[in-house]
Amino acid sequence: MSALIYKISPAGPWAAAEAHGVFTGAPVDLADGFIHFSTAQQVRETAARHFAGAQGLMLVAVDAESLGPALRWEPSRGGALFPHLYAPLPVSAVRWVTDLPLGADGTHVFPPLD
Repeated sequence: MSALIYKISPAGPWAAAEAHGVFTGAPVDLADGFIHFSTAQQVRETAARHFAGAQGLMLVAVDAESLGPALRWEPSRGGALFPHLYAPLPVSAVRWVTDLPLGADGTHVFPPLD
């Protein structure tokens, strides 16, 4: 599994997380009972499916190994394993954060991912 996993978050909740030192999740995470993440291979599809056309997003890169046993790899509806965190995300586990802008074609523009 990849050493980095990725969270797409609206800028407001992520700013609050940085101020408090912990991210408890976006509304979908709170409803599902865990924080959704994607691997580098999955995150573009996640953006297209769940955040199409959305502005004001942040891409958060997280050190998966630092999350311990609260991070579980679970199958999605299609069978692919996705990382889910069953605990708040400590900001100390974050390696970097960047804006996730929309390109001229309306899709999100990603930086190079590990």
